Amino acid sequence: MNVREKAVSLSAPADDLDDGALFEAVLALRGAVAQDGAPPAARFAQASGREEPALANLAHYLALRHHDLRGLQRELMRRGLSSLGRLESRVLPTLDAVLAVLAALTGRPVPFPAPDAAAFFAGETRLDAASAASLGAEPPGRYTRIMVTLPSEAATDAAFVAALVEHGMDVARINCAHDDAEAWRAMAHHVRAAGEAQGRRIAVLMDIAGPKIRTEAVLPMKKGKPSGRLMTGDALRLVAQGAPRPDEEAPFSAAVSLPEIVTRLAVGDRVLYDDGKVEGVVERLAEGEAVIRIRHAREKGTKLKPEKGINLPDTALGLSPLTAKDDADLATVIECADMIGYSFVSRPEDIDLIEEAIARHGRDPDRPLGLMAKIERPDAVKNLPDLIARAAGRGPFSVMIARGDLAAEIGFERLAEMQEELLWICEAAAVPAIWATQVLEDLVRDGIPSRGEMTDAAMAARAECVMLNKGPAVIEAVDLLGRLLGRMAGHLDKKTPTLRALRSW
Repeated sequence: MNVREKAVSLSAPADDLDDGALFEAVLALRGAVAQDGAPPAARFAQASGREEPALANLAHYLALRHHDLRGLQRELMRRGLSSLGRLESRVLPTLDAVLAVLAALTGRPVPFPAPDAAAFFAGETRLDAASAASLGAEPPGRYTRIMVTLPSEAATDAAFVAALVEHGMDVARINCAHDDAEAWRAMAHHVRAAGEAQGRRIAVLMDIAGPKIRTEAVLPMKKGKPSGRLMTGDALRLVAQGAPRPDEEAPFSAAVSLPEIVTRLAVGDRVLYDDGKVEGVVERLAEGEAVIRIRHAREKGTKLKPEKGINLPDTALGLSPLTAKDDADLATVIECADMIGYSFVSRPEDIDLIEEAIARHGRDPDRPLGLMAKIERPDAVKNLPDLIARAAGRGPFSVMIARGDLAAEIGFERLAEMQEELLWICEAAAVPAIWATQVLEDLVRDGIPSRGEMTDAAMAARAECVMLNKGPAVIEAVDLLGRLLGRMAGHLDKKTPTLRALRSW
């Protein structure tokens, strides 16, 4: 039986292993992780152009997670040893530390030197440094930074921006799908001035739009407003060219921002509207149009409006993540931003694409320009390790878990599981993660949070940054979120529960 077969045999629940058998089991696992992690580590080194400890750890983490270790974990736990459940940033150091203790228990030679404190926690140190480079210094009293999407009024209301900074905003997000270069410059100027007044560096993220698929003109309309609601069983016609065309068969119709996607649909493909509030399936195709039959909608329906997102999880779109508008916007982004938000990135080659575009526009070599990849599609999830490797060494890099589009693409029931896996992968690679979409949405919009979103926001404390969207009560939301993240910092350090003293009993 080779090293890998020995390790795989541990997937079955362990049954009262003695100390010697447990030592052999962990040693076999360590060998399998080193062996199976070598090919991806070499691939990552080639993609990044150099060997990076964080990428080597990522390769080992991926190799480890191909095993089911639940039985082995129970054997380790009952001996008071690490259960391997919090080793994302330190795979081999954790295994080596466990082996050193098991060697002492069994009187065997230590197979690998036990790591000292600096070596054991080196992954945490790398992640902290990467977070500071991308997102700014860790704020006092909490680990997780707060990012806020600026509304259009931030271009003309310096006091509003100053209030956001005063109340705890650490990163300002400018959405380049809205407003224009003049407004973006004004927003960035107000952010810099507010940060200087508070003695803090506030990072500026400018999020280029990418090939976002949205509704444009819609019908029916009544007195200039959308009329009627999409209900289960209704038909919706999407048109590639010309005006929307409703009829008795399909009483709802919409033009789309990227007409070519209509021609790429196939019968049976799913179509989701407005972050998945409505789901339909392509029932029929004709020249330049597709008829969608609505399968799921809210009980009271959803209005068909312009400027609402469309997701096509089953359709091979073949779209470049960098549009002509994005390329034109880059000149202003490079001038004003600390980070570029990159939408619809899916393949390692997409990293090269934006790097080439930035080089064409020219960048200040003395001012690092970070890149934040938005993970929105299944391809991006699958290719995330290789995306990270391609971006390594090219400047500050971070990942946004864009939960709105991602949920629509992979299914709502898989989102909770997937956001955890993305956090783990990012931690293993020492890449800062941004938790985004609908955080404290009710509070931002209405001034009163729901119970569920408070729990969601608390769990966001495991990310390096959490994003709030714009809304009337966003300053109150920044205040509340800052306090919540500060309290959670006493209970959690990434996946590790921290046992501060409790005072409730």
